[in-house]
Amino acid sequence: MAATQSHKNIRIGISGLTIKPLGIGTMAWGDRLMWDYGKGGFSDEDLKQAFEASLEAGVTFFDTAEIYGSGRSETLLGRFIKSSQEKVIVTTKFMPFPWRLRGKSLLSALRRSLDRLEMEKVDLYLIHWPIPTVSIGRWMQAMAQAVDEGLIDNVGVSNYGIEQTRRAHSALAKFGIPLAANQLRYSLFSRQVERKGLLKVCEELDVTVVAYSPLEQGLLTGKYSVENPPPGIRSLRTSRKKLRELTSFVNLLRNIGEKHDGKTPAQVAINWTICKGTLPIPGAKNLRQARENLGALGWSLTDEQVDLLDSKT
Repeated sequence: MAATQSHKNIRIGISGLTIKPLGIGTMAWGDRLMWDYGKGGFSDEDLKQAFEASLEAGVTFFDTAEIYGSGRSETLLGRFIKSSQEKVIVTTKFMPFPWRLRGKSLLSALRRSLDRLEMEKVDLYLIHWPIPTVSIGRWMQAMAQAVDEGLIDNVGVSNYGIEQTRRAHSALAKFGIPLAANQLRYSLFSRQVERKGLLKVCEELDVTVVAYSPLEQGLLTGKYSVENPPPGIRSLRTSRKKLRELTSFVNLLRNIGEKHDGKTPAQVAINWTICKGTLPIPGAKNLRQARENLGALGWSLTDEQVDLLDSKT
């Protein structure tokens, strides 16, 4: 792959959804506990600016969930969409809590999500986690009903392993519905789904892998170190050893970025996930972060650079 070649638009599964190979994750929107929503540089107006900048650049895929910000993320996204004239591709998710024991709970939760989003249907609806209280087959039956009722256009899952993905794919096929996507944690520092063969299985099934946390919640941006660890709860999840190892790796990302007109470590890390055939959905809390994400588009790492990064993680 030539260094000057940019990535083409991609299709979500075998659906009719064709988009740029980048989306925006809204996990932090409305979340005060972990992401400090409402504090400096993270207001509703900041989020609106990030949303509008993404649309202006042709990035139209936004991912949310009923549990993000206890529903606030969906509410904000819906508000921004309503004030926009652009077509926005919306993904949201159903959390199969252990007390949700029937398929109708999915339909009820979906309708509440649609109310918050102020939409009649969503483009893609996902099962957030494979919690085993209810069988995959039953949830897929409920998804098929949601398609029949015109509440969703496409069905996906999130955090599903190989066998779970195959079961969901097979269960939906009985209703003539393809499994469009599997949203998975995937980054240069989280490559388990690649090494265990899940990425390959998704490719074989025509299931698009949507890569969440492609920047490892900011660790791959270069802004954190032993002296400046992530704030709040995130600091508890990041050891000093990991932060020390991070420094040399971020320097490698920076050196590679210099060969592409000064791309940042974050832009290199996001571009790597695109080169792997996935759809990354980095978060954007403000205009600066949105612009940084957008800088991952319009160019591509070379095969040699991808191989080099692979060898270091």
